[in-house]
Amino acid sequence: MAKQGKRLKAIYASVDRDAIVPLQQAISLVKANAKAKFDETIEISMNLGIDPRHADQMVRGVVGLPNGTGKTVRVGVFARGPKADEALAAGADVVGADDLAAAVQEGRIEFDRCIATPDMMALVGRLGKILGPRGLMPNPRLGTVTMDVRGAVTAAKAGQVEFRAEKAGIVHAGIGKASFDEEKLLENARAFVDAIQRARPAGAKGTYVKKVAVASTMGPGVKVDVASLSATA
Repeated sequence: MAKQGKRLKAIYASVDRDAIVPLQQAISLVKANAKAKFDETIEISMNLGIDPRHADQMVRGVVGLPNGTGKTVRVGVFARGPKADEALAAGADVVGADDLAAAVQEGRIEFDRCIATPDMMALVGRLGKILGPRGLMPNPRLGTVTMDVRGAVTAAKAGQVEFRAEKAGIVHAGIGKASFDEEKLLENARAFVDAIQRARPAGAKGTYVKKVAVASTMGPGVKVDVASLSATA
């Protein structure tokens, strides 16, 4: 642990925590300092000028990252009959109906994304207290309650990520791994920023994007010049 402490201290000392740099430079700095023994996740965080407690200021949606996230996403699908077969053919990891609901109730949640056909929502709705707090409840606005099961599963596997503003008005997402090329990380970051910009709620007044930062799993955060984000529009 002593060596790790020294390593982290050296990394933090190499980054000016008060500096505000363009998005591309921030990604370059974070990637260069992601030196853990595992492939660290690179994450972007955006502090928005909203109050999510008000319905007209909530920011929530999904975005497909052009280069994926680098993570293996386990997809669970509530469906019956042909739609269940379609989900399996598309690569879903867990598919079922009453049997899958029973597994969830027993605490066996073996998926990171949850998709359901509309006719399954009466069943899935009873799992709200379990799936909701974990951010797994299917939602038609997010494309996870749909008859296009194949498309939804494919999108989830390809690197689609969900985002939702937290109480403090912060949204964040993993935009790839430290092993990604800088250009791929930048493309993913731009795709995420664009999605947040498009999701600006009608109730948001004044400055929408207040602060932005990029960081890796074990590294320090680097502040991003908000003005540099205009290039992503």
